[in-house]
Amino acid sequence: MSEVSSKELYEFKKSLKELAEKKGKGTELVSMYVPPTKQLSDIIKQMRDELGQSANIKSKTTRKNVQSAIEVIMQRIRMITNDNKELPNGFVLFVGMIPKGGPGNEKMETVVIEPPEEIQTYRYICDSTFYLEPLEDMIASKEVYGIAVIDRNEATIATLKGKRINVVANLTSGV
Repeated sequence: MSEVSSKELYEFKKSLKELAEKKGKGTELVSMYVPPTKQLSDIIKQMRDELGQSANIKSKTTRKNVQSAIEVIMQRIRMITNDNKELPNGFVLFVGMIPKGGPGNEKMETVVIEPPEEIQTYRYICDSTFYLEPLEDMIASKEVYGIAVIDRNEATIATLKGKRINVVANLTSGV
């Protein structure tokens, strides 16, 4: 994270704080973490399946809001695909209907974030709040520790920074 300027870090923290304050009704808010290695066509396929599954949601307003969020996600992913933009750390999508007063005054909000560190695993989460823990972990102050795991046949050397383990080497014994 050393290549991120203090201004970018400030703006990143500010956007996380704003996202943390947003609450939805039911499980209408969608958080999607996409690593750079994930095929976007696979995500589109999954979203089509989710769109079909969302027809089973009992609450009419929740069903409509979830389906709208899924459609927005598919549109955003198509835009990212068409732009051919290089995203070396992957990206995070936050989409959902945010209440802006009384019932019926919800507004669809979409936020795309390019994280300061690489996204490790693909996650698709629907909840009443946005799932921010992986991004918050990225900005937490972290000390780096060295780890060596050794047994009779092999050894693994890694670093631990925050909650992230980076395997440096995996060695096997010739014995």
